[in-house]
Amino acid sequence: MAVERGNLATRPGPTCEASIVAFEDGRAAARFDRLATEEPLEIRLQGGGEKRTVAITMRTPGNDFELAAGFLHNEGVLPEGAALRRISYCLAGELDADQHYNIVNVELGDAALPNLDALERHFTMTSACGICGKASLDALRVRGFVPLDGKQRVAPQMILTLPERLRERQGVFAKTGGLHAAALFDARGSCLAAREDVGRHNAVDKLVGWALFERRLPLNDCILMVSGRASYEIVQKALSAGIPIVCSVSAPSSLAVTLANEFGLTLAGFVRDARFNVYAHAHRITGAQA
Repeated sequence: MAVERGNLATRPGPTCEASIVAFEDGRAAARFDRLATEEPLEIRLQGGGEKRTVAITMRTPGNDFELAAGFLHNEGVLPEGAALRRISYCLAGELDADQHYNIVNVELGDAALPNLDALERHFTMTSACGICGKASLDALRVRGFVPLDGKQRVAPQMILTLPERLRERQGVFAKTGGLHAAALFDARGSCLAAREDVGRHNAVDKLVGWALFERRLPLNDCILMVSGRASYEIVQKALSAGIPIVCSVSAPSSLAVTLANEFGLTLAGFVRDARFNVYAHAHRITGAQA
């Protein structure tokens, strides 16, 4: 099997730098922080003169060929011993530079592609140019996403109370220690609703579903607090529901920060131990101008 690694010097790395506003012990300061890079990866399968996109997944760049091969194996598309001729990046001349290294071609030695009907995450792309962070943002604009207004203001002291208030609503987590959670709060820190799930993105979906049933959308006066990290997917779901402030116990990803900056969402991370960092639109946090 041939593995074409391409020009590694131009590849996005696993981390990148971001400017932040750090709140600690009641004081705000401008600093820099490192983020885990999040980029989409399109996996294409080639064989018998066909080429099909079988999945797009968000990932941290690095070991992309292993990710593609492992995904295909785990989904039953590439069983052990299957002929695998080549794995390479798609560096076609028509692609924008920021799309390079976000598409992996997996070429099989068989005469034709295997049956992909049972692949759970299979879907087809209408564009031949693949995806990138910019394309993801463009897709949201096509859906009608517009920047959020900046009227809401909250105090940093209230932000610091959210992790404990979230934990108080995690009944299943208290019993199992194995679930993520998400909760909606108003500007005073009162919990409006909380949901748990093995996936934090599912917990957010449950909250948005609750708001839909309660006819409370858009949630433009609410704060979303999530356990764990803040990914692109979490920020995208918050924007869809009109939530202007997202807080997480852990770090945001690079694409989450890009998305928040682009659409006017305030994104705070590492909310714990009397401190937190604001990675996008800190103007909604009182005292950020300091």
